[in-house]
Order: sequence, then C-alpha cells, then structure tokens
Amino acid sequence: MDGEPPPSTVGNAGLVGPGGAAENGRDLRGTPSTIHGTPLRLLEYPARTEVNRHFADRVGDDWDRCFLPETLAGLVDGEPLASRAFVEDDNRSAIDPVPAATLDGLPFYLSVKGVGSATDPFAHRPLGPAGAAELSDDPEVRQRLARAAAGGGVITGELWLRGSPYGGQGIRHARTALAVSERAEGTDLHGFRIAPVVKIAFLPPDLEARLRSIYWYRRYREAFVQELRLVPSNVRFYFQGRATVGDDADLVFDLFGVDTPARAHRFLVNFVRSGVGFLTLFARTMEFDAARRRYRGLDFSDVWLDKDAVLAPDGTAYFVDLEGIDPVGVEEADVPEKLEDQIFRSLYEFMFAYEQLDAARAARFGANGGRRPRFEGLLEEALATDRWVRLRRADGSLLLELRERGGDERLKYAFPLVDHSRGEL
Repeated sequence: MDGEPPPSTVGNAGLVGPGGAAENGRDLRGTPSTIHGTPLRLLEYPARTEVNRHFADRVGDDWDRCFLPETLAGLVDGEPLASRAFVEDDNRSAIDPVPAATLDGLPFYLSVKGVGSATDPFAHRPLGPAGAAELSDDPEVRQRLARAAAGGGVITGELWLRGSPYGGQGIRHARTALAVSERAEGTDLHGFRIAPVVKIAFLPPDLEARLRSIYWYRRYREAFVQELRLVPSNVRFYFQGRATVGDDADLVFDLFGVDTPARAHRFLVNFVRSGVGFLTLFARTMEFDAARRRYRGLDFSDVWLDKDAVLAPDGTAYFVDLEGIDPVGVEEADVPEKLEDQIFRSLYEFMFAYEQLDAARAARFGANGGRRPRFEGLLEEALATDRWVRLRRADGSLLLELRERGGDERLKYAFPLVDHSRGEL
C-alpha cells in the first residue's frame, strides 16, 4: 500500500557501527540528520554487553561500549576510548546525530538511555559534580568529583522508579526493554512499532561502586547499565523533546520535509496506522496460557504515549521507552474490559496529536472535507491490511473490531471510534 513502510526485519537493517562507521561498503555519515537539540559530549568506554539475539550477527565489538558525561570521567579508572558528540534527549538519554542503521527504509540513530541527569529531583537547581559530592559519604568520591569537568549530568545511586538509579538505568528495566525488543521482528511487534534495544551495556565495576555512594535516601543495589537502542528521531508527542507535536506540529512538518499534499497524506496514514497499533497492543500479543487458564498479552505500566514515543520522518510513531511494557494475564471474561481499558489509556493522547498534525496539514495545503469523514478515510487506508483490527459500521458508528490471534470469535471486541450525526453518513 502507498505510504506503508516496508516490513521491518533484521535482514533489511543496514546496521553500522556507532558514529556511522561503514559496513559492507555502505557509509551513512553523509545522510542528512533530523536530530536537533542541545549538544552533549560523551566519553566512550569499553563495556560488557548483552545483545538482542536478532541483532547478534549485525553488530560487532564496536558496540560494546558505554557512554559517560565528562562530569563522571574522574570516577572511572582508565582513559576513554573516544569522545563523541551527542544531542540531549529527555532527562537521562542522548542521541548520536549520525545515522547508525537503516530500518523500515529510514535512517535510525543510536540512542543511549542512562547517561545521567542534570536536574536535581528534590530541588530547583541543576545537578552537577558539586551537588553529587555533597551526597556522597565516600571521601575519595567527593575528591574526584571536586576535580570533575563541567559537561553533562550525573548518574546517582538513588533508587528510582522501583528499579533504576536516578539518572541511570537499572538492569531489570533494561532487560524488560530487551525482552520486548526480541519479541519484535526488527521494529514490528504485530503492528506495534518499537525502537529496539540492540544491546545492554554494563557500567565499569569501579564506576558502579563509586556511584552507589551518591544518593539522597534509598540506595540502588542492582547493576548499573545503559540501553543502546535505535530510534528514528527525537521528536516526541508532547514532553521531553525540543520539537514535539503538541508544541508545534508545523515545525515537525518542516523538520521532516512534509512539503506536498501527498507527503502530508502519507504522513497521516502512517501516523494513524501506528497509533492504532499502540491502542491495541494487548489484542495483538494476546495468547492463551494453558497452564494458568488465562489470556496473556502486553500492557503498559508507567510509560505513556505523550512522552515515551517518537515520530519517524514518514509519520510512523515508534514506542521508545520499552521498560514499562510487561505481560499481564486476565480471565477470559475480563478480556473485553482489558481491551477497552488499553484503548482508553492512550486514546486522548493519540487523538490530540492527530488533531495537531491534521490542522498543520490543513493550514499548509487546505481543508479536505469534514473532520470525521477525513479521519475515517485515513483509518480505512491505514488499516486495510491490518490482521488484528478491521473497521465495521453499525448503528451510526464506525467501530474498531479487534480480533484474537487464534480466531476465537468469542473474544472479538468492537470499540466505537467515530459517531455520526444524523444525515452525516
């Protein structure tokens, strides 16, 4: 179908090394970048890693790295391998603006989650080496931080979000993200698009031991790691990004070169297709657990569409922060309620973003019919080949009809997405 991204498989993933090194004769360093934001320099150190099994034969030793801000260099024994230019992304991540891979026919970039935070969580002030030194009860750590250079945030030993150190990333969250990534085929998890974790990088043991002394109240006791993941941009829906759909959809169109009516139409078709994938994740991943006599599927916990997904230049939305996606089980009688709850959980955020994008399209290229018919037309085009969701009209409404993977008719569920006024049909 026109505007539909090609299937995302490892086979079409032209992975290159961090920083754009060539692989198989291909070099992505000259590819125009859509990554913009505040520059951040990170130091590159060797690291022990765990690899996504789908990418094991596509990445080499040059991906066995962790990336640290200059503020923490003094806490590491040994010299860095290199210094690299990144761009800040949300509170504890950074993106290399040089493309590192081709997925779905698009350039993807190395995103590192767990590079430190420059914001004090308990005070209206920046968090830097001096503030970190105040928190440490280790005299050697305080001395090392006193000599630290400015530049970047701090990874602390404070237990945060039930499984991560503040400013960093924890092993349990990272392995959850890796497990979700391994369920996907490239970026495609049954129509739910993800930004895959390629490797988990463990921080050096000497650094980890020193970071544990930097905390306010509760000490994080598990392994300190970073997620090395692939993302198509740093354009988020509403929060934690310099360019967001909620702030300025017109700027997003400029950034992605949406400069013709046809491109705007394809952009919105891709956005709607991927957005419906977010709303119906449980249905797409639901399986019967014979041992427990329950249905299990993926659901969201502590992650949200407004801040944890990014847009690709073609309009496809990819979920980035996979640490909060977990399998949940429900009784057969409760399946419809779970499907409905998951739709409502993200429906407003999806529809608000759609409204901003459609308004930007109309301002550039003119109105094209009424609001509801226009949205219905995009839905029909976007979902024409969807295996899990079909559209059906009944009683003046356009319904999203969700189908169970095994074809069990008892588990079909219809959600009224658009209602019509009298005479509008």
